[in-house]
Amino acid sequence: MTTTTRRSVLAGAASITAASLLGSGIASARVRFTREEHRAVVIGSGFGGGVAALRLTQAGVPVTVLERGRRWPTGPDAETFPRVSNLDKRALWYGTVPDAARPLATLLGAPLNSEPYVGLLEPVLGENILSICAAGVGGGSLVYQGMTLQPSEAVFNTWLPERLDYGRMNEIHYPRVARMLRTATAPDELIASPNYYAARVFGERVRRAGYDLEKIPMPIDWDYALAELRGNMKPSYTNGDCALGVNNGGKNSVDVTYLAAAERTGKATIATHHNVTGVARTRDGRWEVHVDRTDDNGRVLEQKLLTTNALIMAAGSTGTSKLLVRARETGAIPGLPDGLGGEWGTNGDRIYAWTDLEENLGAVQGGPVVYGSKEWNDPATANTVIQASLPPLGINTRTTMLVGFGVSADRGHFAYDSHTDSVSLHFPREGDATSYRHIHRRVSEIAAGLGALTDTNELVNSTWHPLGGAPMGSVCDLDGRVHDQPGLYVLDGALIPGTTGACNPSMTIAAVAERAMDNIAAQDVQQVI
Repeated sequence: MTTTTRRSVLAGAASITAASLLGSGIASARVRFTREEHRAVVIGSGFGGGVAALRLTQAGVPVTVLERGRRWPTGPDAETFPRVSNLDKRALWYGTVPDAARPLATLLGAPLNSEPYVGLLEPVLGENILSICAAGVGGGSLVYQGMTLQPSEAVFNTWLPERLDYGRMNEIHYPRVARMLRTATAPDELIASPNYYAARVFGERVRRAGYDLEKIPMPIDWDYALAELRGNMKPSYTNGDCALGVNNGGKNSVDVTYLAAAERTGKATIATHHNVTGVARTRDGRWEVHVDRTDDNGRVLEQKLLTTNALIMAAGSTGTSKLLVRARETGAIPGLPDGLGGEWGTNGDRIYAWTDLEENLGAVQGGPVVYGSKEWNDPATANTVIQASLPPLGINTRTTMLVGFGVSADRGHFAYDSHTDSVSLHFPREGDATSYRHIHRRVSEIAAGLGALTDTNELVNSTWHPLGGAPMGSVCDLDGRVHDQPGLYVLDGALIPGTTGACNPSMTIAAVAERAMDNIAAQDVQQVI
């Protein structure tokens, strides 16, 4: 097969009626049907997809990355991302189900514009849980606060397979991710400024409660925030207006690190507005990817069928799991493991609004994150609490955000409904109860005094860090190879069984993918890919 993409319009089917499309987009009256062949296809452009794309291209393999969303270029004084104080159509991905949009609006504290658009967030409403998924080049790295946390060896080995070899990951793969993301902690000059008073109060309260405090590594060039203080650009970091992306730039998200490096090799193609509607295995053992190419409003412009030697699933825990579970149950990919769809977890996420009547936390709070407190002595109950700035709302509510990450053995699963041809998410009603008690105890001690804690998970039980669904062990090997399916890989949060050890998952997802790609590049490129 040639290493360059070959495109041809399917004879006799240059256009088909929109009614026959499998995609979820808003179809035009007639669209073109196109076939393409590729050597390697990556579905999704977040941490796992970014790592896979870069390391494959460096190994000489041409890669096509399919991303359902758009690019979100930033720079000083840009207006790329929506603001929580004035949400518009950019916040919501067009495929969002209305029943899922309502609880997301509750979490964000603002109504959502439902005008169809390739927006940033897709909330997926399951039984007893709301899972938040990202869309756009860079995936979840566009909207995550940026905490780049690495679990301790004891916590890691308690909750993840010891055969991953923490010592080697600690020596090679975690540091590699930190270098790629150019992580740094906030400078003291910034923290001492008036806008970061809430962060200083949090630090004082943590120490008063008897807990350790440390600066959190972030994938941020803090010179951008310092420039804002000098008035060289309008605020984005220093007013906390970065909950849905940092407009000013300086955030080293996957699009400007891993993916940009992959594109510089000349062997990576990032196809935006490509919404994958199904995956299948061909009779000769290759892989098919069904795609709707859309415009910004979700209107289907073209339907594609891509065939490839290697298919890397990196659409996030929810996206990857849904595609593979449906492929198994419909027979599109026979022989997928029985464990597929299981070992799904929330990473122990817990988000609080902390209102303090003793301290004026400020209407303007610098962000995104400065300090955190770890309690990792007992791996079975490990948790981390951080303070995150409240987005500017125009009024002083004397409130800021506290976020906890815990460890939990509670797991959910994905299930297929043949009547609706859909895959749904199910989580236990009392799931994460033990993890919640440990996080809540610490948060309550830190926030003790006059005021109130509002547990947003009591309002809407949600996670911004879904994990599992195609986990290592029962579904994949440690390098993401799906058992008995040569050429099919999972390299995103779906590979991680439920938790990343009291840390937000980005660092571990990327480090596990780096480890996997070392082995895949060495062992699979010539034989499989």
